[in-house]
Amino acid sequence: MAAVDRIVRAAQITPLPSAPAIILGALNLAGAVLPVFNLRRRFRLPERDIEPADHFLIAQTAQRTVVLVIDHAQGVLELPTAAAIDAATLTPDPGHFSGVLRLEDGLVLIHDLQRFLSQDEARGLDLALSRGTPSAD
Repeated sequence: MAAVDRIVRAAQITPLPSAPAIILGALNLAGAVLPVFNLRRRFRLPERDIEPADHFLIAQTAQRTVVLVIDHAQGVLELPTAAAIDAATLTPDPGHFSGVLRLEDGLVLIHDLQRFLSQDEARGLDLALSRGTPSAD
């Protein structure tokens, strides 16, 4: 299961040639080259430049450590798995959603980072990463 490692301030991303469109590039974080996911493309939201006030969410998946660009972080919630409503009970094809949480001020969609990339995208990312390591900035 994916887990949030930490949230850090946004930094410069190095383009990663030949990576799938969902990948903005790579980030060298303490010597580890991590792929940076473009959530706006995945959710078909308007593109925008990364601002210094933005944040990166570093998350662990079974396959790799990944970076998600987020506009703002208010913190990280730790709730029991039983608190989530299974996405399969809401829709026949939940895609990369695994569930929904009810909070006092609304709903939170839970994204399953294990399924966030298609198999083709995961292979394309592995190939792009193997072709060369971006240099540290």
